[in-house]
Amino acid sequence: MSSEQPGGFVFGRLSQRDRGWLAGILREETVGGLLLLAAAVVALILANSGAKTWYYHLTHFHFGPAALHLNLTTEEWAADGLLSIFFFVAGLELKHELVHGSLRTVRQAIVPVAAALSGMVVPAILYVVVSQLASHGDNPAIHGWGIPMATDIAFALAVLAVVGRGLPASLRAFLLTLAVVDDLGAIAVIAIFYTEKVHFIYLGVAVALFVLYAWAQRQRIRSPLFYAPLALIAWWAMHASGVHATVAGIALGLLTRVKTDEGETESVGERLEHGFRPISAGVCVPVFAFLAAGVTIGGAGLSHLARSPIVLGIAAGLVLGKPIGVIAGAEIAGRLSRIRRSQAISHLDLIAIGALAGIGFTVSLLVSELAFPEGAMLYDAKTAVLFASVVAALFASVLLLARRRHYAQTTVLDAATQLPDVAEDESSGT
Repeated sequence: MSSEQPGGFVFGRLSQRDRGWLAGILREETVGGLLLLAAAVVALILANSGAKTWYYHLTHFHFGPAALHLNLTTEEWAADGLLSIFFFVAGLELKHELVHGSLRTVRQAIVPVAAALSGMVVPAILYVVVSQLASHGDNPAIHGWGIPMATDIAFALAVLAVVGRGLPASLRAFLLTLAVVDDLGAIAVIAIFYTEKVHFIYLGVAVALFVLYAWAQRQRIRSPLFYAPLALIAWWAMHASGVHATVAGIALGLLTRVKTDEGETESVGERLEHGFRPISAGVCVPVFAFLAAGVTIGGAGLSHLARSPIVLGIAAGLVLGKPIGVIAGAEIAGRLSRIRRSQAISHLDLIAIGALAGIGFTVSLLVSELAFPEGAMLYDAKTAVLFASVVAALFASVLLLARRRHYAQTTVLDAATQLPDVAEDESSGT
């Protein structure tokens, strides 16, 4: 197969449009990732200071109309409401990849999709194995197997943008695609395995509204006065159905048109993404992190955490399972499909991206709350997610800095080898 053919390489050269689109995402996600980290740090400080009682009352304060099944705590409003916007943006990203990006053909999609799926399955298996071995018998912690399956887009892209400058842009695109497919998988896991009871009447209403939304997109209806109430009612119906409300967000994103019509400079999907991304990255995700990440870390409980099946399972899944799964999935899919990886991309690059995928954080915290609604098990899960995500970020940063130096040296050497030719051309007067 010729290396010049489109799709002939895994991590090939991006088009100018995709490079510009990706650069915009990375710039915004860097700020969002830093805000996310700052919100989590503030939450941890409050939860471990004299303000912990105030913080607890803030996160558990109920408000909203009970008649509409919306009398929720502040933390639940953030998880069900604010993260729906986050997943709506993720749905728009995935739709872009399906139509314009690396998922638009089966040949292009097979490697990142296989890497994402393997990067979800391996951590889940590792969690089950490790937690079972640590439990020495009955294992109530096994219900948390979905926690280490997720990748935090904002946090991972922020780390990549800060310490991964100089890396090939195709690696960044691969991470974005991986994380977006990962989010879709996480939503599927939440909808199928972490939904206790489904009210099919409400679910039917939500599906009918999704169909109406898709029809309106095809008819090129543009009025926000039509879409805003439709989206809100669809979100409410999904929440009332018992399926997690964030499913509505990603469904609406996937149903949004991302192709431009004649006379348009950007599609409705691009306009919505530009409008909602700053809200998602700058408000929704940091607020959720602030309300969800505050766990009290007591010295007396450290020995317990070191033996907890939940903590050990999540740490093994995110720190080890994610990179192993991502690399294995990419390599196996590449070999089976006979798609060669560019010679400029090494296995160390893949390991670094796999390590970045181990930053679970936002979605892992969400799944933690669904798997263990309250009590000591939820405390263990949240603590493990915070710890494992930080370890994965540090591990990835070390690898990325090493690869950054490698590419910088390679560029210098390439330039040096070209100098004699340049000097010869100049001396000959050409």
